[in-house]
Amino acid sequence: MKQAVRFASTPRGRVAYSVVGSGPPLVYLLGWVSHLGLVWDVPAHRGFVEALARRYTVIRYDKLGCGLSDRGRAEFTLESELEVLGALIGQLGLKRYSLFGSCEGGQVAAAHAVRHPDAVASLLLYGSCARGEDLAPEPVRQSILSLIGAHWGMGSRVLADVWLPGASAELTDAFARLQRAAATAETAAALLDMFYRIDVRYLLSEVQAPTLVMHRRGSRAVPFELGRELASLIPGAQFVALEGRMQPIYAEGFEGAASTILAFLGDQGGLRPASGGGGLTEREVQVVDLIAEGLTNASIARVLGVSVRTVDAHVEHVRAKLGVRSRAQMAVWASEQRLSRR
Repeated sequence: MKQAVRFASTPRGRVAYSVVGSGPPLVYLLGWVSHLGLVWDVPAHRGFVEALARRYTVIRYDKLGCGLSDRGRAEFTLESELEVLGALIGQLGLKRYSLFGSCEGGQVAAAHAVRHPDAVASLLLYGSCARGEDLAPEPVRQSILSLIGAHWGMGSRVLADVWLPGASAELTDAFARLQRAAATAETAAALLDMFYRIDVRYLLSEVQAPTLVMHRRGSRAVPFELGRELASLIPGAQFVALEGRMQPIYAEGFEGAASTILAFLGDQGGLRPASGGGGLTEREVQVVDLIAEGLTNASIARVLGVSVRTVDAHVEHVRAKLGVRSRAQMAVWASEQRLSRR
């Protein structure tokens, strides 16, 4: 699959985002620092995203201050993260979508789900916690932040060892280089400090979306018991323990992690990918799915990264193949396809 990177304007700056795959939208909040251009060249990460993208439109973005997004940033708070996420979703015209958050992205995703219960169809959290200060004792947290600021090369290597325990020297070095390319020392430290400061315990009981919480049993970066606590605070949440020690979800057995996510999403009635039918192509099925979620042709064009004229053509082809006239009839067809797969 090819990754298309584009830019969205937010009140706080331009955010780089990518769209891969077809099907209902799945917004993926990457953890800590990221670089869409470089991480796509990591085979395991790419394989993980592609596995999800075979059934969903996966939307990822670099936080402000990181990767291909605007590097200037002054505020590092939960509110600023929510503002940027909301602006991106608004620009893409998404009316209903699933959210997948990793590390502090999980905290942001949970808070967004509470504020937008009618929009979030499913919530998936990985390697996260309810309160960031529980990640490590205060002296340890301050030591890590000081090391990043004083020597980003050494700090990135220490964090790579924490995130990828037992990995080869080659993999650890590559991960450390990616961290340094993704953000400056100042931004990396500020984002990690933000993770330490966020506390969403007070709002987790208000999450209404069906929720899946995943966590590595042997994670050093985010202890396993914190993931279990997170799941216990969300009403009805499913908790899945993933084997291994490496924090990135794609770093160990990404096929199993992707299968777990797809199985969970498939069990939810709100956003299932419609099966093919009526001679529709994969892209046409994707367009019908997005129409069923209430998106306009202009919004669909932004999500898929194509022109409005191209979407208009797809819609006309769908009308002809299904023998329907209205968008409502297309939505009914998509709903019938979903019901037939239950």
